[in-house]
Amino acid sequence: MCCLKPVPKPGSVKIDPKTHTLKREETELALNPYDRYALEAAVSLAEETDGKVVAVSMAPPNAKNILLDAYAFGADELVLLSDRAFAGADTLATSYTLACAARKLGPFDLIVCGKVSVDGETAQVGPELAAWLGIPSVTWVKSLKPQNGSLELVRVREFGEEVIRAKMPLLVTIENEANIPRPPSIRRLLKRDEVEIKVLSAEDIGAEPAYLGLSGSPTQVVDVFAPEYKGKRELISGPAEEVVDKMISILKERGLI
Repeated sequence: MCCLKPVPKPGSVKIDPKTHTLKREETELALNPYDRYALEAAVSLAEETDGKVVAVSMAPPNAKNILLDAYAFGADELVLLSDRAFAGADTLATSYTLACAARKLGPFDLIVCGKVSVDGETAQVGPELAAWLGIPSVTWVKSLKPQNGSLELVRVREFGEEVIRAKMPLLVTIENEANIPRPPSIRRLLKRDEVEIKVLSAEDIGAEPAYLGLSGSPTQVVDVFAPEYKGKRELISGPAEEVVDKMISILKERGLI
C-alpha cells in the first residue's frame, strides 16, 4: 500500500473564510513531490518480489487524476477515500482514516509514504498511521531490499546512515534520494480511461465519525488568510548612475540604510 497526498498547485489555493481550511474541491491539485519517490520505491519492490501496489489517497473527487497518474507510474490498484466527513482533518485524523482504509483493504506487508508533504511539512502522518495499526515504522529510508521475509533498510541520520533489518508488516517513509522516479508508461497512459478507481466513504471503511475531519482533529488552524499587497510601486528609469542614486535616496528616506 502506498499513500499519496494531493497538494495544491502554487497560485491555485483558495481558503474557506468560515472554516479556515483549504477549499480542496476548488483547488488545482498535484501529487506531493515526495510521494513520487515513495511510489517508485513501492513499484520497484513489487516488481522484485512479484507483489502489487495499491495506491491510496484521502482527497476530494477532483484528485482522481492524481491516482490515474499513479497508475501510469506503476500502481496496480487505485483507491480514493472521499467523504465530506474527512474535511479539515489534521495529521491525526488523516492517519486514522488511512488506518481504517488499510484494515479494510488488507492484508498488507508494507505501507510506503513520502517523508513529508510540501504543504504541511509535519512528517507525522506516516508514523501516526503505523501507531494506529500497531506496526513498526522506519522513517527517512533511502533504500530497501527484501531479505527472507524481512526488509533490509538504509536510513538517513544526522550523523550518517543506519542499517536496519525489520520484519513485515511495516511502514516506511522514503527519502527523496532513495531513487529516480521512472517516467509514466506509454501503455498505461493509453489505458487511463479504462482504469477503475475504487471510491470509499467513511462508512465504507468503518470509521468512527468522532475521529474524522475537524471533530477528530486535536490540532486546528486558528486563522488562514490570503495576504493583501498594499505596497506602492515606483518605477525608476534613466541612466544607471542616476537610478542607483535615486534608489539610495529612497532607502535612506525610509530608514532602510
